[in-house]
Amino acid sequence: MAEAVETLSGQTVPPQRDVEAERATADRISMATQWQLMWWRFRKHKLAMVAAVVVLLFYSVVLLADFLAYSDPNVSNAQISLLPPQPIHWMDEGEFRPHVWGLSGKRDPKTFKRVYQPDPNRKIYLTLFAEGFDYKFLGLFPTHRHLIGVKEGKAEESIFLLGTDLQGRDLFSRLMIATRTSLTIGLVGVALSLFLGILLGGLSGLYGGMLDAMIQRVIEIVRSIPTIPLWMALAAAMPSQWPITRIYFFITIIIALIGWTTMARVVRGRFLALRQEDFVTAADLAGASQMRIIFRHMVPSFLSHIIAATTLALPAMIIAETSLSFLGLGLRAPAVSWGVLLQQASNIQAVAITPWLLVPALPVIVAVLAFNFLGDGLRDAADPYG
Repeated sequence: MAEAVETLSGQTVPPQRDVEAERATADRISMATQWQLMWWRFRKHKLAMVAAVVVLLFYSVVLLADFLAYSDPNVSNAQISLLPPQPIHWMDEGEFRPHVWGLSGKRDPKTFKRVYQPDPNRKIYLTLFAEGFDYKFLGLFPTHRHLIGVKEGKAEESIFLLGTDLQGRDLFSRLMIATRTSLTIGLVGVALSLFLGILLGGLSGLYGGMLDAMIQRVIEIVRSIPTIPLWMALAAAMPSQWPITRIYFFITIIIALIGWTTMARVVRGRFLALRQEDFVTAADLAGASQMRIIFRHMVPSFLSHIIAATTLALPAMIIAETSLSFLGLGLRAPAVSWGVLLQQASNIQAVAITPWLLVPALPVIVAVLAFNFLGDGLRDAADPYG
């Protein structure tokens, strides 16, 4: 290995190999695009990388929710109400044969209710890519194959990996469908609020004057109203006889109408700084429309900051939907979301007797933390020269 050389003047000269390496690194950075610089900096944020993997896993569940759910989430059986989770036993007589114990029911002499207990003598073996309820894979291809199932019988009557709810519905399968609903609402809500924020904030910063004053007053009014009462007022306006799809759409609109103000303020500030730049003036003189100047020339100049802000806004959207549904003001049964699932764990007695009903709170916490860590990493990477 080359060593540093000390000159007659007493200065230390670094070895030639190190100088060449530093020069190559400097050239590589100077020629890199903005996205390459962001990626190099983002990779150094280990917690953000882990969070990115977790977020990808969550959205894999969104795409494959029906495939991962081994039971029909709407099939109920009052006889198996509030069953505790079934553990998977991986070995059987020294061989790798995953199975769960069957359930044996008997009448409780005090309450006269039928109580089910695990029976070690009844082993229900699990299998991959088993047959189950019909669905459309990725919403396109009709199929009845699921990731796991039972070799004999129906999964709805045999497997309860996370237990059952009050109506005897499998909690694991419902959690898969709820993940798809809650994360999709958050994503669509962020997309709508992002569009409104960029459009209104861009118009406010680009034109100024009376239009700027009007948009800023609207933002101040929306931000001055407490969030939960505003949610409650807007959600209460939904007729109870509306179908699930319309309620889903309306909840998304509500979340978007509340969440666009922060992005609009950020975009306005950036536009005020950019509207005097030469490239904006050149586009205006070339005859470009205002919408083209906003979305084609000005927005891409700080797109990295928009991506980071969007990632940080997703947890707020998820919490908003979960809170509305938990309070009974958002999605309602038979719709399935994280908030709807948590409604059954809304009192101390239910939590004390059936703690597995709190399982849907775990993905809410993990998803919110993952999005926040990912947003922190993207926000740091958005300034590659910092």
